[in-house]
Order: sequence, then structure tokens, then C-alpha cells
Amino acid sequence: MGLGSGLKNLLTVLWIGGMWTIGVIAAPALFASLDKATAGMVAGKLFHAIGWVGIVAGVYLAIWCVWQMGMRGFQSGKFWLVMGMLFCTLINQFAIFPLIASLKPAVSTAAEGVFGGGLAQWHTISSLIYLLQSVFGIIYIWSDSDR
Repeated sequence: MGLGSGLKNLLTVLWIGGMWTIGVIAAPALFASLDKATAGMVAGKLFHAIGWVGIVAGVYLAIWCVWQMGMRGFQSGKFWLVMGMLFCTLINQFAIFPLIASLKPAVSTAAEGVFGGGLAQWHTISSLIYLLQSVFGIIYIWSDSDR
């Protein structure tokens, strides 16, 4: 295994494993043991950090796929899974997370948004995007299990 392949595997583990660890283990544990405000602040920092890991990993994995397969890489299901995960990351990181951060000081449940809601609705939208991204990650990993 070369350096490029090793880095691909490492970034895959960090990104997809990190998403599942934070989403399934860390965030629920935080909310079970801390007050909501503190748990939300720490969870937000974890989700923000894994978002940056995802941006770096997603760009690398997409380039890796095309580098290895040439133009056929653009027809690969794995390439499009990575692009879907990266798109989800970018939406949460640069659209939804800043919106949530701007709503938090007001703690307004009456704030009107595109989907008709305030903080709770944007958290739900962000969670659904994160879930979709996590499912794409499992499919990505699973597709390697037969090789």
C-alpha cells in the first residue's frame, strides 16, 4: 500500500468513523450528562470540527477516485457517494451551522426561516442532512467490504 492509498484509508476512517462516533456516541452522551446549553455548545464544536475533517477528506477522496480511475471515476458510485457526503458537509458547515449560531442568542422559536421555523427546525434539518451523510458513509464503507 502506497502513501496515497494509506492516506485515503486514514481520511476515510477519520471522516466516516468520526461522523458516526460523534453522532451516535458523543453527542447523545453529552446531552445525557450535561445541561442542554453546555451539551449543545460542546456538540456544536465537535460537529464543526468533523465538518472540517470532512471537507479535507472529501476533496482528497474525490481526487483519489479520479486519479485512480481517470475519467471513469466520474461514473463511479463511490465518487458520487463522496460528492454527496461532501455536499452535505458544505451545506451544514457554511449554511445551516451559521444560521443556527445566529438564532441561538435570541433563542427564538418564533423566528421565521425558509422552512417556517426557528432553532428547533434548523437543528432538525441539520440532523437530517447529517443522517443522510452518515448513511452515504456507511454505503461507501460497505461497498469496499466485498473486495
